[in-house]
Amino acid sequence: MTKFVAQVYKAFVDTDATLLEINPVLINGYGEIVAVDCKASMDENALYRHKDIEAMHDPNEDDATELEAKEFGLNYVNLDGNVGCMVNGAGLAMATMDIIKLSGGSPANFLDVGGTADAKRVENAFRIILKDPNVEAILINIFGGIVRCDRVAQGVVDAYNNIGNIKVPIIVRLQGTNADLAKKIIDESGLEVKSAILLQEAAELVTEVLQHKS
Repeated sequence: MTKFVAQVYKAFVDTDATLLEINPVLINGYGEIVAVDCKASMDENALYRHKDIEAMHDPNEDDATELEAKEFGLNYVNLDGNVGCMVNGAGLAMATMDIIKLSGGSPANFLDVGGTADAKRVENAFRIILKDPNVEAILINIFGGIVRCDRVAQGVVDAYNNIGNIKVPIIVRLQGTNADLAKKIIDESGLEVKSAILLQEAAELVTEVLQHKS
């Protein structure tokens, strides 16, 4: 068993895996250790070192919306909830999904627009989220560090106008550089978009719109 575990560890390291699960393992009648089933996940950022593994990938098995999002440079994972999420940064995305759960909703997706949340990127993110018929509201949670909040706010307004009639409530929480100006842009846009600066504010708005829909 010691040799078996060592070989599993070597395979994990050599393939740049993020997960290598052998379950179950049994000892046959000859005393040999047999891996009956295996599940493996590979680090996509390391696939350039493993062309043989990359060649086994079948795009037809991937979620079509996730593939489309990747073409737009968006990091998107489809979930089974009712509140769409649009954020910048994986850590903020996790916090946003937590606040949605605490507000009585359930995240419909993980979507990271990255550090350049311009109008086109925001518009593409909207279109991806709205493909999900289960989405009853959208929460945009952006921290303006590298990107200015007022530019993101203008991007939201432009994207909303380009898409047309968006039938689900939208809550926009912008914090960071020019957050006050961003809130003013949203509030004075005349669009059906609710703005917030504090995360608690955004959470209360999520609760409000979900209760209204129910």
